[in-house]
Amino acid sequence: MLKIKPPQVERINTLVRNLCCNCIDENCLLLDDGEEHSCVQLLCVSGIYCNYFKNAVLPADKELYAKIMKYNDEKP
Repeated sequence: MLKIKPPQVERINTLVRNLCCNCIDENCLLLDDGEEHSCVQLLCVSGIYCNYFKNAVLPADKELYAKIMKYNDEKP
């Protein structure tokens, strides 16, 4: 899990809604088991819990990605 700062939440949620191919109507297709499940990342305000978002969507915003990785002392 990567920690995030409160001001980054809105930007992250915008990325989820606009770029994540697994987020449909704020539900996650990866979690779909016949019932709808809310997107975990849209519910999180303290960290990035979705590996798909972290690996496939977040890098699209290079500035935000760099800030989050630096905040967590991780290499991109």
